[in-house]
Amino acid sequence: MFMSNGIQSPFRGSGVNRAMILAAGLGTRLKPFTNQHPKALAMVNGKTLLQRNIEYLQQFGIREVIVNVHHFANQIIDAIKINNGWGSSITISDETNEVLETGGGLKKAKQYLATAENFVLMNVDVLTDLPLNKMMEQHLAQQPLATLAVSDRVSSRYFLFNKQNELCGWRNIKTGEEKIIRQENALTEKAFSGIHIISSKLFSLIQQEGKFSMVDVYLSLCGQNKIQSFDHAAYQFIDVGKPESVVKAEGMFL
Repeated sequence: MFMSNGIQSPFRGSGVNRAMILAAGLGTRLKPFTNQHPKALAMVNGKTLLQRNIEYLQQFGIREVIVNVHHFANQIIDAIKINNGWGSSITISDETNEVLETGGGLKKAKQYLATAENFVLMNVDVLTDLPLNKMMEQHLAQQPLATLAVSDRVSSRYFLFNKQNELCGWRNIKTGEEKIIRQENALTEKAFSGIHIISSKLFSLIQQEGKFSMVDVYLSLCGQNKIQSFDHAAYQFIDVGKPESVVKAEGMFL
């Protein structure tokens, strides 16, 4: 199933068997490549980031995927068509008029995801060998609103979790900005990796409109809802956001 825009019957099914890949960003950190191409089509050892993540999801039985597009959208659409979705059924969520960021992009794709009990949301510019099946098992067993992949890697921004691995706040260590939603002792900083497993119940709770971040969504909801972490520090992960990261990624993912 392929579409470039418009209305279409949503995917059907239950469990964690569908995903959305966020590929609409401008990729400014990846210049000069993104002066002429979308970051989703950056190559790592002969495969684009988009292809690698489509194939990553396939390892865990996920072959129904929504991809949002904005920057050089037609290049992504053409790549999907030429490669027949790399074996997956791909739907396009068209954001060519305005990039909606992570939260707005997800909300726009609601009609394709809301019939699933749970789904995966991930950034196109991350590569990992995180065992998604284990993250799914934890999510399905504990039934939070969302499970967020995190690690101890160095970052400027961190989610803050309590001893039960529940989200309580956010901190920017460069600017000193901090948002504590749940006042608890001994909060632990964890870097978010851009991979989520989300209950479709989230859609009815999102109050934001237009362009907004999933960070804002989670912080607005974690006071009354369980949003938990999944630590994948034992596994490979890289944010392929800069030219030097592409070189490093080629040494990690063949």
